[in-house]
Amino acid sequence: MHALFHSWLMTWFGWVHDWGYFGVVVLMAMESSIFPVPSEVVIPPAAFLASQGKLNIWGVILAGTLGSWIGASITYWVALWMGRPLLVKYGRYFMVSEEKLLRSERWLLRYEAGGIFFARLLPVIRHLISIPAGIIRMRFHTFSLMTIVGSFIWCCVLAWFGWYVIGSEPHLMDDPDKLYAFMKMKSMWLGGFVAILCALYFVVMKLTAHERKA
Repeated sequence: MHALFHSWLMTWFGWVHDWGYFGVVVLMAMESSIFPVPSEVVIPPAAFLASQGKLNIWGVILAGTLGSWIGASITYWVALWMGRPLLVKYGRYFMVSEEKLLRSERWLLRYEAGGIFFARLLPVIRHLISIPAGIIRMRFHTFSLMTIVGSFIWCCVLAWFGWYVIGSEPHLMDDPDKLYAFMKMKSMWLGGFVAILCALYFVVMKLTAHERKA
């Protein structure tokens, strides 16, 4: 399994290096759907290339945001068209169990548009949140807006890592496995920050629940 993942990493690295912005769009579209492409090995390497003058940093961020929206939108419409029964039946083939689906649905029904925004900043959930959004038929323009804003912020953070952090340790570009492990470790602080924002949002939602019901 490790050898297969390493092969995928090398392939994705090649797409970013050889295809530039188009490679970023394709990979981030895959990352925002059900395909296991970690954004940590897409945006940071592209941002590092931008620091070397081979790409433009804002071009990388916009390409990542566009790709995220495309992948999320395709998943949204597929989920809306297929509906719950087919997703429950075939989701397991794409590592989307009924339990995960129910959990993400509860998340979305409880936290509404804000749930989409925060989901774009959280591991695992970001890959699944488009499915319940389609199932419950959330308004597409609301879904798109929250997806674009959340994805833009996430891409900005990863681009900063690529520009400054990898820029200080360029040898990581020679080993995708080490880069992936390094990025996961360095991004832990972001998870804590997002958790704090989520907690504050949940508190506000709880306090205003009565008013919204009224």
